[in-house]
Amino acid sequence: MARAKRSSCLAVCLLMWPLAVSGTTWSENEIHLQQGELNQPFAAQPGTHTDTTIITFQHASGWEYGANFLFFDYARTDHGDELYAEWYPFFSSQAMFDIEYAGGLRDIGLVLGVNAAPDSDVLKYLPGIQINWDIPGFAFFNTLLTAYVDDSKGITAGGAPAEGDSYMIDAAWRYPIETGQQRWSVEGHAEYIQGRNTELPGVRVKDWVLAQIQLRWDAGNIWFNQKDVMFLGVEYQYWNNKLGTSEDESALQLLAVWRF
Repeated sequence: MARAKRSSCLAVCLLMWPLAVSGTTWSENEIHLQQGELNQPFAAQPGTHTDTTIITFQHASGWEYGANFLFFDYARTDHGDELYAEWYPFFSSQAMFDIEYAGGLRDIGLVLGVNAAPDSDVLKYLPGIQINWDIPGFAFFNTLLTAYVDDSKGITAGGAPAEGDSYMIDAAWRYPIETGQQRWSVEGHAEYIQGRNTELPGVRVKDWVLAQIQLRWDAGNIWFNQKDVMFLGVEYQYWNNKLGTSEDESALQLLAVWRF
């Protein structure tokens, strides 16, 4: 990655962080370590899989007008490294207008998402609607319907081809489970993003479906008698038309999580 791109990404991170944490009423921070063989859809040889280490910082919090969710991924392979970030500030109708919902509905509001991949100079805006559901057994179950607006500079700026606009549908959840003294959770998200044209004539990014599902075991509860601090498990990733190509991925990754 060029020094200028890393500097730009760092600047974005520094700007996002105080906005995300200012005036918080609750917060949850996690560091994830994942290891697995992931498909490289843009490699010279189709079907190339590379041993990949991903370190993620993830933050969720509540604030006066709603909530925040963001994460930063650092992915490392033998061929190089990449940075990627997403941020979703949520403006809650319940928090702002004191609306009480019922019948399985917890909250509705506006979300203003940002996705950034500095290696390829990709920048997306995702304005839309978030619905938080009240489903028995789930710690949370949220759905999003957003636009997927491209603001990338394109090939002339040395990045990936600029793309047309489309939309995203996403669901995210956490389902805790207790079996005797053992504490588990099944959590993750699944998204659909509509295909779109690119600035290259005749080249189109395909629709994709991405599901990332984690099975976590609360190791800290057993080893240190501290709940919700240290987790071990696996993440299963299914990606149909990965990154808009014709390649699919079905991969299992080892997972360790520290929550603070």
